Amino acid sequence: MTDVQDPSAHPDPEGGAVEEARVAVVIEDEADIRSLLSTVLAQAGFEVHGAANGTDGVELVRAHRPLVTTLDVNMPGIDGFETAKRIRAISSTYIVMLSARSEEIDALQGLEAGADDYVAKPFRPRELRARIDAMLRRPRHVAPPDGETAAAPGASEDFWLEHHGLRLNAAIHVVKVDDHDVELTRSEFDILADLLVAGRRVRAKSDLALMLRGDQYAVSDFVSDSDARAIEVHMANLRRKLGESPAQPRWIETVRGVGYRLTA
Repeated sequence: MTDVQDPSAHPDPEGGAVEEARVAVVIEDEADIRSLLSTVLAQAGFEVHGAANGTDGVELVRAHRPLVTTLDVNMPGIDGFETAKRIRAISSTYIVMLSARSEEIDALQGLEAGADDYVAKPFRPRELRARIDAMLRRPRHVAPPDGETAAAPGASEDFWLEHHGLRLNAAIHVVKVDDHDVELTRSEFDILADLLVAGRRVRAKSDLALMLRGDQYAVSDFVSDSDARAIEVHMANLRRKLGESPAQPRWIETVRGVGYRLTA
């Protein structure tokens, strides 16, 4: 683990990719918890950089372009929610928020700020490791709708999923609406890709929750009400960024009591 450094020593070129770098940033004001998190991530094969406050943490993300960032909610200076928003403005890193406040409203606020997952303290290191591993198991390519297998991400940059002017390329992690780029979090991107592949087949909230956990084939896994609510939050954020009205959807329609599918 290394502490916050001068970001000027690690320039962040515009549009740089972060997918392949096995780097993590830990933003936590309590030194013992920061050390524990760093150990868990280091054991998972990450190069870990730590910061004790949100401002320094944002600079670490800017400098090192991590694959995963853990973020405490209650910190001196800017809190975790504001820190997440600032990170989201510059990075597509997976954000895992940690907080002693376990109320559902706090979890939803974290997701709305751009987090991919929310873990309550005290947490078990094994559980945190499992949740991070699950995020990294998400497929980084998308199969064509006809069931054929798409090429590996590095060889499929010409493959786009399209629907009514909405275009998604999983290989280069790009979404466009009417040829304008749309910035999405990793979770929002994965949900949209999943729906585009499914087409008119309904994807239940439980299906999407399992997909985000990396367990889309474990159909017997339990999905809690909070997991389903988290999907609703991600969907609301996705629609807002696409500029879509739920009442008159252009791309994604809600199937009441079930889930979501593409419009006709």
